[in-house]
Amino acid sequence: MAPRRKSSVEGPREVSIMDLPELALECILEKLPPAGLCSMAAVCSSLREICTSDYLWEKHMRQKWGRLIGPAAQRAWKLHLASAMDPSSVMVTNKKKNKKKSKKWIGMLSCFLPACWLKTKIEKPNKPSSPDNSIMSLYRALELGEFRFPAQVYNREHGHMGFMLSCYDAEVSYDCRTDTFRARYPPNGRRTVIIEEGVEWDRLRPPPMDTPAYDLHISDCLNDLQPGDHIEIQWRRNKEFPYGWWYGVIDHLESCDANRHFCRCHLSDTVVMQFNQYTPGSRWRRAIVNRKDHREEGSDTGGFYGGIRKLKSKDEVSKWRQLWPSGVLN
Repeated sequence: MAPRRKSSVEGPREVSIMDLPELALECILEKLPPAGLCSMAAVCSSLREICTSDYLWEKHMRQKWGRLIGPAAQRAWKLHLASAMDPSSVMVTNKKKNKKKSKKWIGMLSCFLPACWLKTKIEKPNKPSSPDNSIMSLYRALELGEFRFPAQVYNREHGHMGFMLSCYDAEVSYDCRTDTFRARYPPNGRRTVIIEEGVEWDRLRPPPMDTPAYDLHISDCLNDLQPGDHIEIQWRRNKEFPYGWWYGVIDHLESCDANRHFCRCHLSDTVVMQFNQYTPGSRWRRAIVNRKDHREEGSDTGGFYGGIRKLKSKDEVSKWRQLWPSGVLN
């Protein structure tokens, strides 16, 4: 019997995702959520290079963090990177402490990254990855709460002054387990740092200016203010406290009340601010500043008013009105 001839036709070859055209591969990766990109990045070095590119992470950063990560947070991120790259700042001599940190890090990471990514990290515990200047690195640091960034926190509370609407500077970090933030406020008059847990997304905004919390904001809008303008003004209880921001509107002078159709308030050196969240008769309902030489004004009993910024965005005004007490007229 003649020997059986081997077939010259081989079986079907397995197709890898890397066999796809570059454009098709990018279209697929663009559809993946952050966790999916991290999973794909753990497959091989080629996919890692693609899946960690800024091009694929820009959309995710913009969608989730774009509203909060402004110029101040970007500057803080650069400082964070510089600190992380300093070997003396990351050296840990106590092995138990290092192990405890590793377990905590892995637990937090599981909220965001898939198991295959965690496995890669666990297998190489002695080679922790340093943060880099990629968008993915920033996204990861934000998600894990490793990066505290500057923000301002809206507050609404009922106290002896009435409804207090304010906005204060803080350093915030994200908690992926509760989808809220931890805010660390500057020391107050007692030099104690205040920590607030569970701060929700809608209470945060990026700092609209670079003025530190203890510094007077230099007003550049005083000559333009006229009745009906929406403003924010710095206020602090005493000179040992950091400034917060109050929302108000520019009102007419008393001499203008009877003839507002002939209003000339914008020509006066006196500017009247009204804070309608406080009841009529409250000492905090109205304040008067001088348009020409306004600096910090006030007293230890009524607090100190600082710099003024005019609100030009409807979104900013709308945000304050979302916090407005029900039943109070704007």
